[in-house]
Amino acid sequence: MKIQPLFDRVVLEKIKEEPAQTVAGLVIPMTSEEQPLMAKVIAVGDGFNSDGKQIEMQVAVDDIILYSKYAGSVFKFENKEVIIIRQNDILAKIIKNNKE
Repeated sequence: MKIQPLFDRVVLEKIKEEPAQTVAGLVIPMTSEEQPLMAKVIAVGDGFNSDGKQIEMQVAVDDIILYSKYAGSVFKFENKEVIIIRQNDILAKIIKNNKE
């Protein structure tokens, strides 16, 4: 099965991060710290028409993005938790530096 968002919506999969660890080696559980708002784009809508002008999508599948804290709706899809948000709730794309 495949998921295809409509208009300016984007389907995201949260990126799982390892639990933080203190200098002394204590593991800080994920529930005690704020969850990251970073996700991988798994599907993108076709954009939308606003006042006769086509609005292009600025993200593509496999992009890593940062999104607004209270954005979107969470769903279960094929035993995975996905988030569907509007494009304007995306704050930034994470661009990997090839010179590392």
